[in-house]
Amino acid sequence: MAETPLDATGPAAPPRQNGELVFGAPWESRLFGLTMALLQAGVFDWEEFRTQLIAAIGEWERQADHGAWRYYERWQVALERLLAAKRLCSPGELAARTAVLAARPAGHDHR
Repeated sequence: MAETPLDATGPAAPPRQNGELVFGAPWESRLFGLTMALLQAGVFDWEEFRTQLIAAIGEWERQADHGAWRYYERWQVALERLLAAKRLCSPGELAARTAVLAARPAGHDHR
């Protein structure tokens, strides 16, 4: 499979420092990795995801009180919407799984 053409500039371009991708928290890199794995498995193509990502960023920009900018929160919105549109994971399924994971004790995966 061809390499994913991540945008270097523009609204869909991920944060970079010295040309390398930058993740502010472990969940961001995990979300990125999950997206890339689904992409490489052929679950969706890059342009489908990119379209969702640009839309999610645009929605954030149009909100009057949108809070602090967090690129990977927009990435998550885009991925969740794409998975729901493809009927791979419903919003209800995501909410249920999120609740289970949120209920785990702090540091559960670091022992």
